[in-house]
Amino acid sequence: MKMNLAVIAMLALGLTLFGCSTSGTKTSNVNGNWTASLTDTHGAQVLAFNTTITESSNSSLSVSNFSFSTNSACFVSGETESGTFALGGNFNGNVAGKFGMNVVSGSPGGNNLTLTGTVTGNTITGMWSLTGSPSCTGNGTFTMTRM
Repeated sequence: MKMNLAVIAMLALGLTLFGCSTSGTKTSNVNGNWTASLTDTHGAQVLAFNTTITESSNSSLSVSNFSFSTNSACFVSGETESGTFALGGNFNGNVAGKFGMNVVSGSPGGNNLTLTGTVTGNTITGMWSLTGSPSCTGNGTFTMTRM
């Protein structure tokens, strides 16, 4: 009888732990709508944008519906975007890995925004750099959040 009670208690504990580990929203890719905030080395927001990201089978990302939500003389119109994602690990169904994104200005031309970071679930964090015309340079950190 004592053995049966111990087995029942262990099964109940196991089911409880299993229920906890499988609750919540899980995602195994970076697909979705994202909002980003880029801050300079002093913590001031420099740029912000919204975009839709879709993961391709070859570790590249399709970036669409891209729009800056801040005004910038470095990116007036006609930007082109590209990205990469390399799955680095998966814990309990949540996506994790390395992320890269590049935004090239259309008008005025010659400005290049590069983001390099780490994906952890619904957040991407990392470093950004802007190169191009003398007034369009800088670097700092960024945070992207899946909406």
